[in-house]
Amino acid sequence: MAEPQSNRLVSIDALRGIAVLGILMMNVQGFAMTPMAYDDPTMMMDLTGANLTVWSVAHTFFAMKFITIFSTLFGAGIILMAGEGDTTGKHFPRMLWLLLIGAIHAYVFWWGDILVHYAILGMIAVSARKMSVGKLTFFGILLILIGGAIMVGLTYLGALFTPPEGASEEQQMMAGIQENMITSFQAGFINHIPLNAMFAGIGQVVNLIFMGPRTLGLMFIGMALYKSGFLSAAWSTSRYLILSVVVIAVGVYLNWMSTTTMISGEFSPQAKADGLAWSFFGSVVLAFGYANLVMLLSKVGLFKLVIAWFASVGRMAFTNYLSQTLIMTFIFVGAPGLGLFGTVERVDQLKLVLLVWTLQLIWSPLWLSRFKFGPLEWLWRSLTYGKLQPIVKR
Repeated sequence: MAEPQSNRLVSIDALRGIAVLGILMMNVQGFAMTPMAYDDPTMMMDLTGANLTVWSVAHTFFAMKFITIFSTLFGAGIILMAGEGDTTGKHFPRMLWLLLIGAIHAYVFWWGDILVHYAILGMIAVSARKMSVGKLTFFGILLILIGGAIMVGLTYLGALFTPPEGASEEQQMMAGIQENMITSFQAGFINHIPLNAMFAGIGQVVNLIFMGPRTLGLMFIGMALYKSGFLSAAWSTSRYLILSVVVIAVGVYLNWMSTTTMISGEFSPQAKADGLAWSFFGSVVLAFGYANLVMLLSKVGLFKLVIAWFASVGRMAFTNYLSQTLIMTFIFVGAPGLGLFGTVERVDQLKLVLLVWTLQLIWSPLWLSRFKFGPLEWLWRSLTYGKLQPIVKR
């Protein structure tokens, strides 16, 4: 049986770095606006002209794609850390500390946390690490299909049984909650905690029900892709090239259908249900296409410096993910922050994302030139092993 791996794979680190940057394109909407506006872009601020273009690009090329990659890599990481032997090593202490850090992140800082979700499912997924590539792929796809049946099916049921007058009443209720949230978030950090914690708690339960099977299935797929050599860029260049072209083309088509369906249907419940059906499965396809492209570029010498650059971001993915929250919380939540929640349009949200990307692409390699781990990676590692780990490069 394979033992836990100590050597880092640049291809995996680069893909993780691109994923942690990519998820901010969607997460920024959750920092800047309410959860209702995240799900229904017509609920808050302008959705015309350049703002609609930004939403369309984000929905087509980013929505659910990079979190899909992240979930897949989390599955691969389970094998990298726990191995395939009879014992799981430090896996469960590692997940329990992740659960605690995620809970603090969710309930104190930002309701959109994903760490709690990963920690819970990671403690389940580890039991599958000894399965063959074929079994992992089969059960991974099955879980994704089950997740699709739950999430898309329930969304269609909601659209089917919600009469126009009911939808109007629900929208009015949501508008009231939204107004309350804007007031409390702008008032200050302490003021925002109660409502933030409420949305975090609801979101975690809803995520486990709606997204849990999909996430667990993606973790299984990640294990299969690692075992098959896909994530270590061990496949042939021609194979990655053909898959990149074909899969990305199909993925873009499916997700563009989602975007245009929702816009042409004016974001009605039925249009959103139809759009979700396209994007739920289209996002998996396009995410796999992106991963193929990164593996391809990892094999081409011309791009190795660029890949290494993104790999630095990926080696500090935990730090970069949580530092995104700190930056965005300062900008959007009130004192001691700027309190811009509910006032920044999507075009300006995009500018903030580009700024954070630039900062993290600069500071990650600079930090790693002196230290072995990112600061929060070091903390997580030290907590897992129960003693301070060496961090300074000698």
